[in-house]
Amino acid sequence: MPSKTTPLGKTRSTPGDAAPAESHGPDLDRYDIAILAGLQDDARLSNAELAARIGLSAAPTWRRVKWLEQQGYILGYRAELDRRRIGLGVFAFVRVDAERNTGSATKVLEEAIRRLPEITACHYISGAGTFELQVMATDLDAFSRFATETLLNLPNVKDIHTSFSLGEVKSGAALPLGHLAATPRGRGR
Repeated sequence: MPSKTTPLGKTRSTPGDAAPAESHGPDLDRYDIAILAGLQDDARLSNAELAARIGLSAAPTWRRVKWLEQQGYILGYRAELDRRRIGLGVFAFVRVDAERNTGSATKVLEEAIRRLPEITACHYISGAGTFELQVMATDLDAFSRFATETLLNLPNVKDIHTSFSLGEVKSGAALPLGHLAATPRGRGR
């Protein structure tokens, strides 16, 4: 079994060469999980503040954060903006039906979707439709123009179906971490 270096210079076994995104956290201990929770709560915490919050000194906390970044548990840091304050009053859910569901046609459509900043999220879905998009626009006129001039003209698009958000109950939430069972402390961590 291949091994990886932990934040403290120890090695840990890993199953195969699976991408970090596929991992379900078997190598995370309570400090790693506390770091993930702390950074999801406030990514602007200094290393010293994070260390105090999780109960470690600054140096091992820094090594652990770097390890979590290198292993792909932490993908990046960004500010959460209030869409209304920056003039994005319309939030739409758009189901896109594809003309053809072949691998090459789907890949071309995926690439076109990735290039559009108005689309803030996209999921390949089961059931009716091909993709479910989250689209932001300043107002209904701007959304209408985007839908008719851009979305309907993307490669391989047959039809679109739109629902508008009437109010957000929850958004920008941290990922749940309760399913990550911390490994015992005595594992050399």
